[in-house]
Amino acid sequence: MSKRDLKKYLAELNKELLEEQIIELYEKFSPVKVYYNFVFNPKEESLLQECKLKISHEYFPIKKSGRRSKPKMRRSVAQKYIKHFIILGVDPFVIADVMLYNVEIAQTFSSENAVKQDLFFKSMFNSFEQAVIFLIANGILLEFKTRILAIHNQTMVQKWYNEPEFSAIIERFEY
Repeated sequence: MSKRDLKKYLAELNKELLEEQIIELYEKFSPVKVYYNFVFNPKEESLLQECKLKISHEYFPIKKSGRRSKPKMRRSVAQKYIKHFIILGVDPFVIADVMLYNVEIAQTFSSENAVKQDLFFKSMFNSFEQAVIFLIANGILLEFKTRILAIHNQTMVQKWYNEPEFSAIIERFEY
């Protein structure tokens, strides 16, 4: 069914039938319920804190019964939250905060632990590049410029092999 056909169908329904269909969608499909719960009670701050906690546990897991858990360092955890936030229509400043936090927490981890996997550095570059593109697209680059430059500075301090790629992105928006 096309969007046009859907609009035509919905226009033919009376208010009660339309309400019934929305209630049925709400009860049947979890994403619809999540969406309406967010729309009517947008607790962006608590969503942000929950998200940051889960991302930080990827690098600094909670100790379980006296032994240290191994960090998983999965970029996908942050990516799922970012995608979810975009679908919900969360404020771009919150989304940008999560995007940059993901790279910052990874840099904190790599400053304390030797990371040998090239994939880690490539992944963090992809996250950084995605964040900068998002910031430019939403017209909020200047508000986050300090954090972007701090991330780039850390790539130099920690001697990341792909630091020139980070530099290339910085050079694009500094001139």
